[in-house]
Amino acid sequence: MNLSSVSNKNWILKKFNTDDINKFVENFSITETVAKLLSIRKNNISNISQFLDPKIKNILPNPLLLKDMNNAVDRTFKAITSSETIGIFGDYDVDGASSTALLARYFLSIKQKIKTYIPDRQTEGYGPSLIGFKKLINENAKIIFTVDCGTLSFKPIEFAQQLKVDVVVLDHHQSDTKLPKACAIVNPNRYDDTSKLNYLCAAGVCFVFLVGLNKKLRDENWFIKNKIKEPNILNLLDLVSLGTVCDVVPLVDLNRAIVKQGLKIIKKRSNLGLKTLNDICNIVSEPSTFDLGFRLGPRINAGGRVGRCSYGSELLISDDPQKVYKIALDLDKSNKERQSIEMLLLEQVYLEAKKNHNQSVLVLSGKNWHEGVIGIVASKIKDKYNKPTILISLKDDIGKGSARSIVGFDIGSNIISAVQHGILDKGGGHKMAGGFILKKKNILKFKEFLIKNFQKTNLDLNKNANIYIDSIITPGALNEKFFEEIDCLSPYGSGNTEPKFAIENIKVISSNTVGENHLKLILQGKDGTVFKGFVWNGKNSSLEPFFSKENKKLINIVGKMRLNEWKGKKDVEFIVDDVSINN
Repeated sequence: MNLSSVSNKNWILKKFNTDDINKFVENFSITETVAKLLSIRKNNISNISQFLDPKIKNILPNPLLLKDMNNAVDRTFKAITSSETIGIFGDYDVDGASSTALLARYFLSIKQKIKTYIPDRQTEGYGPSLIGFKKLINENAKIIFTVDCGTLSFKPIEFAQQLKVDVVVLDHHQSDTKLPKACAIVNPNRYDDTSKLNYLCAAGVCFVFLVGLNKKLRDENWFIKNKIKEPNILNLLDLVSLGTVCDVVPLVDLNRAIVKQGLKIIKKRSNLGLKTLNDICNIVSEPSTFDLGFRLGPRINAGGRVGRCSYGSELLISDDPQKVYKIALDLDKSNKERQSIEMLLLEQVYLEAKKNHNQSVLVLSGKNWHEGVIGIVASKIKDKYNKPTILISLKDDIGKGSARSIVGFDIGSNIISAVQHGILDKGGGHKMAGGFILKKKNILKFKEFLIKNFQKTNLDLNKNANIYIDSIITPGALNEKFFEEIDCLSPYGSGNTEPKFAIENIKVISSNTVGENHLKLILQGKDGTVFKGFVWNGKNSSLEPFFSKENKKLINIVGKMRLNEWKGKKDVEFIVDDVSINN
């Protein structure tokens, strides 16, 4: 199949090895279709048996493999045995909120005193600040954890050390070769770490840290001596999986096991904040990575973007039903506000992007662009053009930027390098995303710096013109049995993409707009099989005309399956990504 679609993309069938099929069917007791999908993915799978049945106990490494982990565990053990107040400084995004809540819930479960602090995005910006550290220290914190931040926070860490307050950094952002003089910097992406766990998000790093700390407390008989029940850390995997999915880190190895197990914990609805938000979102089906990434995550993020920055972590920490319900409602309201702001800014930025579409890296700036949404808008522009995209919000002569990149162009290291060259005042990030501050006069210099570095990668930007399809199926395959067969490959996300299928010669029976701009479809296959379809944001898109009742032509569709549950009834619908017409 090599078809050109209505959105000007080529449909290309992925290749697989026929020799793999019988081998996989026999060795792993799976169907031929699943074996085919495994064959397509096998280059990204180090251990197929572990991939199909990922268990934390089989994959979890020794926490002490991480650089500085021993120092972090020992210093925390001392804080616990000395009954010191523990400060937690977190970031305002989902990974930061999840990491903050993860540490907070663990320490509270073993009766430790904690204080948390989330900076205000508008007034303080990203990462540890003197304001935040002063507040935690004034509240008697003798040890401060920075989570999802801190790797390059020299001044705040120096300030804390001068006051004899130790700082433990639990982070995953890329480092420079020069590091702050913290008590411990546990970060698989620091330049001298050899753990090979650089795919973890901050919540993943915090989880591995808690495994190490819990073992230390157990080995020292601390739980027995203090008559405290040892926490089951696996019950906190709902928070770890939330941070992992929403930070879009690869769902491979330990991350895959974390999310697979974490979704089961979320299903138990033991975290009051997640349970409440789940109900507000009206999620009634089995929790999925889609729910985490596109329904729960954006609402938790909304507090840091347009509302109160601490609301995300407060929601995930609190066990007070009234407080949690109020926060969840406020986050839902903030998310709607964020969507409105984003829509207006997106229209404006699209115009700027069109003027610069021929450049390999898009660096766009505007006066007072909302700092809380420029990252999301950058991500959408990046997806549209398949180019690294940097948006800069200007206020007077200072710009605050947010960057989103594509596979093969490490934006985090480029930002750090630009800081070293004096182009940026401050900045950091990881391979796919980053943030920074610069002077307005340096925008052109930064743009030229990025374009020059991008040209060295020899990346092919035309890959966006292709949609890669796993298999052609018939409408009759859209049933619960087939969905469950394929579902052994989940959870899906970065590093393990959801299978895409094509269905040929489809007739449109009906199409209705649901929500503000989605299309709900009734479709019919050539064999007479009727099935349900859905197009996200299909209203006024290039796909909409082909689903109108007036369209009498047969169409081909490509997309993914989704299992819906309502009042005990399950049915499979097809989420349409693209359309082509038979010549």
